Amino acid sequence: MRNDAMPSRRAVLAGLAAGLALGRGAVAEGLPTVSVTKDPSCGCCERWVTHLRGAGFAVTVTEGPVNPLKIRLGVPRELASCHTAQVGGYVIEGHVPAGAIKRLLAERPEGTGLAVPGMPVGSPGMEVEDMQPETYDVVLFGKDGRSTFARYRGGEPA
Repeated sequence: MRNDAMPSRRAVLAGLAAGLALGRGAVAEGLPTVSVTKDPSCGCCERWVTHLRGAGFAVTVTEGPVNPLKIRLGVPRELASCHTAQVGGYVIEGHVPAGAIKRLLAERPEGTGLAVPGMPVGSPGMEVEDMQPETYDVVLFGKDGRSTFARYRGGEPA
């Protein structure tokens, strides 16, 4: 006995095919993978990776020495933080919000990459219970110098 409330096998298969086609399109148009290098014992780096994944980025993580990578990629010492990432031809240093990375990839400015120097309280991965987030600059750096790319308070534009 057929229940008219239940979709036919043909309708279910058509829906699955459409969903798969949409899924391929979404992946093809998706964000690039972020490659993160971090110290194996760093918990705030793991929380930053979780922030990126929550914003739609695929993330690969390599654990190991970070300072030689920072030097090789041209991260100025005064902009250094606890982890270094690469995405879309850019370097991402420290707790840069995913929104700033998305803007960087959309606008493609001249520069080596973005940095959030130090570890500002409230920046993605540095949230501290019962502490107000700090306001901080996201710095665009490169061979032509440095400039403020964005200003954030916690994980939100300021």
